[in-house]
Amino acid sequence: MTAEADDSAAEVMVIAFDGTDNARRAVHYAGRFLSSNRAVVLTVWTPAYRGPEPVPLDLDGPPDPLPDLDDEDMAYADALRINAEGITLARSAGLAAEPLCAASTSTVWNTIIETADALDADLIVTGTRGTTGLRSLLQSSVADRVLRHGHRPVLIVPPGR
Repeated sequence: MTAEADDSAAEVMVIAFDGTDNARRAVHYAGRFLSSNRAVVLTVWTPAYRGPEPVPLDLDGPPDPLPDLDDEDMAYADALRINAEGITLARSAGLAAEPLCAASTSTVWNTIIETADALDADLIVTGTRGTTGLRSLLQSSVADRVLRHGHRPVLIVPPGR
């Protein structure tokens, strides 16, 4: 590889990975056609709602044991498992991949954009459901919103046939 080719490699590539077949396909294409010094496999997760805080006043005798607040959020545990699969796929595709799970504070697409901005990513890679027609007008995909609302280059890999 020449020095000129090294200059054209993306410094940071963010690969949105949710464990679906379309996301797997996006990782495959990123590894096959792109080079990057750093490929961050991003899995966005939504924290599970734990409910209200326990009432501090207990009138029925000794205090009830407090719930173990150190229990790992099941959504986070699932995100870690999905992300590990994405890392394995990315590395087997030849990418220098590193894991990242980000809790969604608003929407998945906005979290992807915010994470790419925080990493100063040169490229975002994502798969898409590939809806068409009226359904595509009613259901805008995450990939479509990343493309429309972000200000970074986006590679959208359509579903396979």
